[in-house]
Amino acid sequence: MKPADVKLTLKLKQASIKKAKAYAKNHQESLSRLVERYFDSVSEPPATYETSVTPLVKELSGVAPMKKGADEKKLYADYLAGKYSK
Repeated sequence: MKPADVKLTLKLKQASIKKAKAYAKNHQESLSRLVERYFDSVSEPPATYETSVTPLVKELSGVAPMKKGADEKKLYADYLAGKYSK
């Protein structure tokens, strides 16, 4: 464990634990990391829809290169229009 990490004991339904472990395994992530991300997401102050960014999105930000001056909202709107106009 990292120095800032603290052990936590939770009581949960066995079925919930089993599903969560399967989800974590399928997504190649630890159960601890899933719980930590969930806690982070619910404990952040509420934000508007446009400015709300999940911890996963924060981690992935900047992974894909974009052209300078690209309008991200327009690119996403164009993507959605193409996806759902078929």
